[in-house]
Amino acid sequence: MSIMDFMDIILNLDTHLPQWIAFFGPWIYVIMFLIIFAETGLVVTPFLPGDSLLFALGAMTTFAGGLNLWILLVSLIIAGIIGDTVNYHIGKYLGPLAFEKYPRVFRPEYLQQTQKFYDRWGAFTIVAARFAPIVRTFAPFVAGIGTMQYRRFITYNVAGAILWVSIFLFAGHFFGNLPVVKRNFHIVIFGVIAVSLIPVVWPFVQNYFEKRRAH
Repeated sequence: MSIMDFMDIILNLDTHLPQWIAFFGPWIYVIMFLIIFAETGLVVTPFLPGDSLLFALGAMTTFAGGLNLWILLVSLIIAGIIGDTVNYHIGKYLGPLAFEKYPRVFRPEYLQQTQKFYDRWGAFTIVAARFAPIVRTFAPFVAGIGTMQYRRFITYNVAGAILWVSIFLFAGHFFGNLPVVKRNFHIVIFGVIAVSLIPVVWPFVQNYFEKRRAH
């Protein structure tokens, strides 16, 4: 699959999801569970859709024959919790070795972005990072590498998963099927992605202006 094909799927989820629902039937819930699990639980798949997918799935619950909102809500919250938990333990047992041996996959800049979140938010990073692509994938991994106790981690993990999945699913459920949103769905999805990227981009913007002031 090319980058253009991937972007087409992301920006036109309103077209692709009904096709997938018709083709996979009830198995679509399992597939969505696995995508959310992988996006949060495997550090090699930070490119998978998260926020935009949840919003689009919420929109798919508003018509007859669509998806069940409550099945999605419960299953995807569980997927997010399990994903972060697996990621934490991968970081705990394999993290330092992974960054040393596979720098092309485990890029230092991803680690630096995540570390900036920890410097600002502390343990609450596990919640805040849910709303930032890439950082969302690396935050539990870095928590496992560091000294965060698992009992403390799991509390923020559960809270973050509930907030993240609920906000985007219900946003899609209540707003995704409005005529103006349906007519401009690809723009809305692009907007969701852009807003999600603000926490990731903002530290670089701050650094840029700090360097300019220093000169």
